[in-house]
Amino acid sequence: MKIRSFLIIFCFTLTYTAVNAQALLKTGIWRGATKTAKGVEIPFNFEVSNVAGQTHLAIINGAERFKVTDVKYKGDSVFIHMPLFDSEFRLKLTAGNLTGKWIKNGGTKYTIMNFSATPNTSWRFKTPQKPAANITGRWSVPFVSDGKTDLTVGEFKQVGAKVTGTFLSTTGDYRFLEGVITGNELYLSTFDGGHDYLFTAKINGDKITAGKFYAGLTSVDDWSGVKNPNAKLPDPFSLTALKPGYKKLAFAFKDINGNKVSLTDKRYKNKVVIVQILGSWCPNCMDETAYMVNYYKKFHSKGVEVIGLAYERTTDFAKSQRTLTQLKTRFNIPYPLLITGYTPANGDPAKSLPMMAKILGFPTTIMIDRKGDVRKIHTGFSGPGTGEHYTDFITEFERLTIHMLEEQG
Repeated sequence: MKIRSFLIIFCFTLTYTAVNAQALLKTGIWRGATKTAKGVEIPFNFEVSNVAGQTHLAIINGAERFKVTDVKYKGDSVFIHMPLFDSEFRLKLTAGNLTGKWIKNGGTKYTIMNFSATPNTSWRFKTPQKPAANITGRWSVPFVSDGKTDLTVGEFKQVGAKVTGTFLSTTGDYRFLEGVITGNELYLSTFDGGHDYLFTAKINGDKITAGKFYAGLTSVDDWSGVKNPNAKLPDPFSLTALKPGYKKLAFAFKDINGNKVSLTDKRYKNKVVIVQILGSWCPNCMDETAYMVNYYKKFHSKGVEVIGLAYERTTDFAKSQRTLTQLKTRFNIPYPLLITGYTPANGDPAKSLPMMAKILGFPTTIMIDRKGDVRKIHTGFSGPGTGEHYTDFITEFERLTIHMLEEQG
């Protein structure tokens, strides 16, 4: 009787293990794609690996490998929770392929897009024709949305048919873009759980025409470009300031543990203080936070403090606490993150800081000297996908920091 029971349990274990083994995602490079409401694919590649018996993903965009470790199985279902931006995949594994939904929490509503993925697929866009153009260089690029034009700078590098690069704007960059030129047609895309972008266009000599910019489920904007080696944006330190008559910043908000934090706290007296205006939903804020953690480690012992002011897409403290805890864990953030209780919509950030003339975008970074006076305000962030713009920012930001540290409080 005992032997028979053992055999039944043993056979059941083998069967269960075999089913689970079949359900595991195949290791290697996959091609995934979300679909817009009009059926347009927004593709990206990701690599599946097995780490100590756990399935991990690395989403590939140009030089970036965005790691995802929260992958769970239940029968033929696969659940992938993105580490940032409060989004997830709910999928079914059939004949080795994935189908299902990508779901993104926008605070007040969810965006749900169809998604599919196939293994052993390293191409992002097919290239049936040899490239008839090379777009390496800098471009003046206007994006048109709802009749309004946003001037950006496109910077691209092309090797053969493959194109990498980004667009720089006054509020930040579009992060790592990757794609191809086939014939005279350009295709670029990116996905990181927050961004879900596709750019298409035609290349005519030194002009980019008939451009379409697809973002998420329904957004479609027009864009074009002209090659311009001298294209540049305004100085990001010149775009916003305090209102006339103000020299200092003042606020008091709770951190993610519920403790109230203010610039008047003893911790910040006679210190250089960096105030980072951010949101866990903001990919450019993610890039700045990755830098700011290293910056803090470098300068904290010399007299620098950093405070993150978070503007989440909900006024619910508990929900904001959850998403910011994910952000803190992801980057091992050593400085306080404060929950302002304001959202990024309807001018709320400026309402929460009435001494600010305006807040144009996320992130916005405020440099305060030892006397508590605001010295510089930087709008946006050019992340590692922008190459020299990223390194130039670091050089200037740290030069200003050293200068303020050398001053007497």
